[in-house]
Amino acid sequence: MTKTDILMPGPMMPSVIEALDRDFVLHRLWEQSDREAFLREVGPRIRGLAASTVAGRTDGTLLGHLPNLEVIASFGVGYDNVDVVEAARRGIVVTNTPDVLNAEVADLTIGLLIATLRQIPQADRYLRAGQWLKAPFPLSPTLRERKVGIIGLGRIGKAIARRLEGFDVSIAYHGRTRQEGVAYAYHPTLKGMAEACDVLIAITPGGASTKHLINAEILKALGPNGVLINVARGSVVDERALIEALRSKTILAAGLDVFEDEPRVPQELIDMENVVLLPHVASASVHTRRAMGQLVVDNLISWFEGKGPLTPVPETPWSAVELPAAAG
Repeated sequence: MTKTDILMPGPMMPSVIEALDRDFVLHRLWEQSDREAFLREVGPRIRGLAASTVAGRTDGTLLGHLPNLEVIASFGVGYDNVDVVEAARRGIVVTNTPDVLNAEVADLTIGLLIATLRQIPQADRYLRAGQWLKAPFPLSPTLRERKVGIIGLGRIGKAIARRLEGFDVSIAYHGRTRQEGVAYAYHPTLKGMAEACDVLIAITPGGASTKHLINAEILKALGPNGVLINVARGSVVDERALIEALRSKTILAAGLDVFEDEPRVPQELIDMENVVLLPHVASASVHTRRAMGQLVVDNLISWFEGKGPLTPVPETPWSAVELPAAAG
């Protein structure tokens, strides 16, 4: 039977490419020297799209070239790289890859928190530079007796909280609403939680609604003993305000896995000793990235077998559209 045409705007893991090549006709947009001409020729045949942040944003401009697109399978739990409003307007289903990365991101978050407080990268650099031969490494801050506030108590936020319970710290959370059956202290305002805590962990979705949610006011409320950990999206933090807060000692330290203009990181952050910087690696283990990639493939297969999407995002219109016939 004729295979369905799938578009991949940017390169993904070899396992994803191989699987999609096997089950579909996979078109690699990033390999095309004349992108516009290619889309004019192939665009009308495309029914599925495998999206990732590597290729930039999947927006109305790209979707305009794909009049018969039915489903976008996005790699990652965050999907602000896809214009879901425009996709919904066009009746296009959008899926993401939740759950399979919860544990990995939660593990990395705890590691980043401890590394930031106990200054593990700084101590490593100190030893390698031969400084230990001259004097002991200075005493570090600690996680002991801290109050940790989680911004966004979703599936990953809960996994982070469960791990924090083992460290005997106070745990609180902020979100749009109080969650039933959750024992952690709830703060209806982020400023209130920042004033009550000395660690903030951001794991809230990105996008316009959370842009610069953590700003100069929140950092001031966190205080001079405060630590910010961001494993959400770079857009959640006002980066210039954070740099000033770190420079002026408005807060103590920060651990960042994400940035506003990745992969470009402000030199001011790179030059600071009271920050730990990671290149957006929270889910970046071989095991977890393979599972995420497989979920991209499985969503596309399920859709074109007529079974619907496995992990549709909340904004997607899939329940209101007619499922396609199986592609075979």
